[in-house]
Amino acid sequence: MIYQNVEHIRERTRIACLKAGRDPAAVTLLAVSKTFPATAVKKAVDAGVLDIGENYVQEMLKKREDLQDSSIRWHFIGHLQSNKVKYLSDWVFLIHAVDNATLAGEINKRGVQFGRFVDILVEVNTTDESSKFGVHPQETVEFIQSLSSLDHIKIKGLMTIGPFLPDPEGSRPMFRQLRMLKEEISLLNLPNVEMEHLSMGMTGDFEVAIDEGATIIRIGTAIFGSRTKKA
Repeated sequence: MIYQNVEHIRERTRIACLKAGRDPAAVTLLAVSKTFPATAVKKAVDAGVLDIGENYVQEMLKKREDLQDSSIRWHFIGHLQSNKVKYLSDWVFLIHAVDNATLAGEINKRGVQFGRFVDILVEVNTTDESSKFGVHPQETVEFIQSLSSLDHIKIKGLMTIGPFLPDPEGSRPMFRQLRMLKEEISLLNLPNVEMEHLSMGMTGDFEVAIDEGATIIRIGTAIFGSRTKKA
């Protein structure tokens, strides 16, 4: 069913983009495969999804080793500990959830070590929930300014997680706030900052996210099915 699920999500994405007056090609489908085996990832890749998101470093490393597929763009979307950065920095495509200076500094240090720029997104806690990570919206501009001098990271945009409400419209104020932050930061023309992406929207609210300007939607359940909790 993974192929059919991917096609269904692509069609819903296309319709949402048309309603919003946007080009569907401007929205990247990121398949979130945490807790699912490499065989499931392979099916998604065979269906044309080349952007794969993982929440846990060891799980990501194992799937990458199992698949040995250089066409996959691996995104790390979970809360990343500084001592795990060394395992990802020489090959990860995009780190979605940077929310503190210590982590950013470690990513930059590893970028120097591996001789590459590491692309990151800054996570913003738009719901003000203590259970979620992320920079407070009112502190985001100052935080990004403080990171702009790091010369081996590229801040490619912002990421947020919606509030998990029954009505997807409940996520709209948070997604709109993230878009407005992106626009504000873009005007500053900071070094090493390219406000290219808004990573927002999941299975329950991605169409609202697209309407508010999402460039990356993170879809797990609607592609792979219901997941069991990681032990």
